[in-house]
Order: sequence, then structure tokens, then C-alpha cells
Amino acid sequence: MFGIGFGELLLVGLVALLVLGPERLPGAARTAGLWIGRLKRSFNAIKNEVEREIGADEIRRQLHNEQIMAMEQQLKNQIVPPAPVPPAAAPTPSAPASPSEAPSAPAASPETPRSP
Repeated sequence: MFGIGFGELLLVGLVALLVLGPERLPGAARTAGLWIGRLKRSFNAIKNEVEREIGADEIRRQLHNEQIMAMEQQLKNQIVPPAPVPPAAAPTPSAPASPSEAPSAPAASPETPRSP
């Protein structure tokens, strides 16, 4: 994460040993470890809470979008209702259903030529 290698850690340990001395170094290392652990736990707790909030916001957004889509569908159905099914096309007795069924005029007989 920080790019600290083994040699650098060894150098920091030697400086701490020289500054604090052999009597206080174990206590200082223990205290530093406790503080670092507390910081890690608090950062992880904050991170988890933020992730939960982000997830909750996403769920709220999805529910809101679904409600909007349902309202939009209702409005569409109110504005343009589904087309009614036409009744069965049955011919009425007063009007013919098609021109071929209409009563035809008497057919004119072809005239035969008369001989003079």
C-alpha cells in the first residue's frame, strides 16, 4: 500500500530501539498496534455504513422508478383505453351485407334479329 519494504521497516525498528530503549519499546509497540487496530476498525465501520447507505439509496431509487413507471402506465391506459372489440358482423335483414347478395334486376333478354 505505501511501498514500505523490509529494509525500511528494519531501519524504523532500529531507530525506535535507540530512541525508546529496550525497556519501553515493547510497550510502545503494543500501544501503537492497539491504536492502529482501532483506526482500522473505525475506518471499516465507516466504510460499511457508507456502503449500506449507498445500497439503501439504490433500493429507494429503484422503488421510486417502479412507482413512476406504474403511474405512467395508468395514465397511458386512461388516455388511450384499449380498443373495444367490434360486435360480430351479422347482416341485418333490411340492408344487404354485400352487393353480390343484393336483389338483381330482371335480366334483359337479348333481342334476336328479325328477318325481313
